[in-house]
Amino acid sequence: MRYVQDLREGENLSQVFLCKNKQSLRTRAGKTYYSLQLQDKTGQLDAKIWDLGSGIDHFEAMDYVFVEGMIVIFQNAPQLNIFRLRRAQEGEYDPADYMPVSEKSIPDMKVLLGKYVASVKEPHLNALLKAFFEDEAFVRMFSLHSAAKSVHHSFMGGLLEHSLNVTRNADYMARYYPFLNRDLLITCALLHDIGKVRELSQMPENDYTDEGNLLGHIYMGAEMIHDKILGIAGFPQILEEEIKHCILAHHGEYEYGSPKKPEIAEALALHMADNLDAKMQTFYELVKGSEAEGEWLGYQRLFDAPVRKTTV
Repeated sequence: MRYVQDLREGENLSQVFLCKNKQSLRTRAGKTYYSLQLQDKTGQLDAKIWDLGSGIDHFEAMDYVFVEGMIVIFQNAPQLNIFRLRRAQEGEYDPADYMPVSEKSIPDMKVLLGKYVASVKEPHLNALLKAFFEDEAFVRMFSLHSAAKSVHHSFMGGLLEHSLNVTRNADYMARYYPFLNRDLLITCALLHDIGKVRELSQMPENDYTDEGNLLGHIYMGAEMIHDKILGIAGFPQILEEEIKHCILAHHGEYEYGSPKKPEIAEALALHMADNLDAKMQTFYELVKGSEAEGEWLGYQRLFDAPVRKTTV
């Protein structure tokens, strides 16, 4: 199997891809063609079916499809011109080859998650974390979920990896700024993006749900926390308010979707811990996925600046 990241101009392909998206379009001359986004675990590939006649069987988005075609370069990026296509049959593919996955071990990350939960000593906060992370069904979903549709950690295990990275950053700040309430900060770091299990659909679809589009993960996360707290006897009201404030403020600014700006130190620390990991992972994925020759990668909208690979 040839992975997307390794494809080169002029290659002839006969293999299976996941069809992530399918559009029926028309050329300027009025001829109908299909524009597809094909996917494997290394990335996505633009594809076109110009001739919809013989050799093209019925298929839909999210089907695994066996394609025959040739790689061309269009606007400096690989594109597959497909000559034949059919739905793939069971046994012709392994789903693990078609879903991007964390470079880190998911079982090892789950062990670390458990250690962070155990490190929170305040009984109400510990009970809240256990209400989420001792629920096997929730942990399974949380561990396999992505953290985004795109931009950063948009792969299986991405939500778990990002949450642990943010927690590690928060733990560092709690050690060096001892006025921070570590138990509160660690709890909020672990829970800050839990709403994404409802905002985004499971892999391989990994798209916004209706609920996600209408409400967003920040509000949904605060709502999920409130629902769990209802089942914890004697949970202090002010502590619940502080947790929900941290969740509502973790994007830091109104223009970035934050309903609140940070008003307590732990909310500010959480925002900075989250922003650090998101920005560094975005830069890493940008450099890792770049096929640009030389060190400069050009202007990048997410950083509002041209960016450059570091010289080794």
